[in-house]
Amino acid sequence: MTKTKKLTLSAILTALAFVLVMVSKVLPAPWAEGGNITIASMVPIIMVSVILGTKWGLFSGFVFSLIQMLTGFYVPPATTIWSFLGVVLLDYVFAFSCLGLASFFVKIMGNKGWAIPLSGTIVTGIRYALHVLSGLLIWGAFADTDCVLIYALLYNGSYMIPEMIITTVVLALLAPKLKEKYEL
Repeated sequence: MTKTKKLTLSAILTALAFVLVMVSKVLPAPWAEGGNITIASMVPIIMVSVILGTKWGLFSGFVFSLIQMLTGFYVPPATTIWSFLGVVLLDYVFAFSCLGLASFFVKIMGNKGWAIPLSGTIVTGIRYALHVLSGLLIWGAFADTDCVLIYALLYNGSYMIPEMIITTVVLALLAPKLKEKYEL
């Protein structure tokens, strides 16, 4: 595939991810700070990675993180520039860029039939862990509890666990066609 075709496919799938975020919010976040349950909005970024490789997946995930920040950034009540930067990195840049690691995990698993959906579960799990880490390091100061870990796990799990399930199911349905069309 030429570089132009790769860039075009990456751009189309990244745009599709954004459209899915905007039109398919199943449930809004339990609080105003962020996180929504959508219908497979992470799948297009994972598809970029699986089809084009880790480099393109990371690039698309990064672009997607910038789009997410531009269209739905919640300014945290950060007390320092470092905590503000931490929110930007953990809740946006790293959290969405990590979706591009899917092809890395598919290759480790040896392109088995279950490798694509399982890689989706792994990268969405990494995203969940990044949000929990952000909750522990930054948002925990604003929690109404002494057990910040439980707060971070529950808050982020309220939308990330359903997102992980939806993403895995959709990838399981798409995997045979992806493998056939792109000879994965």
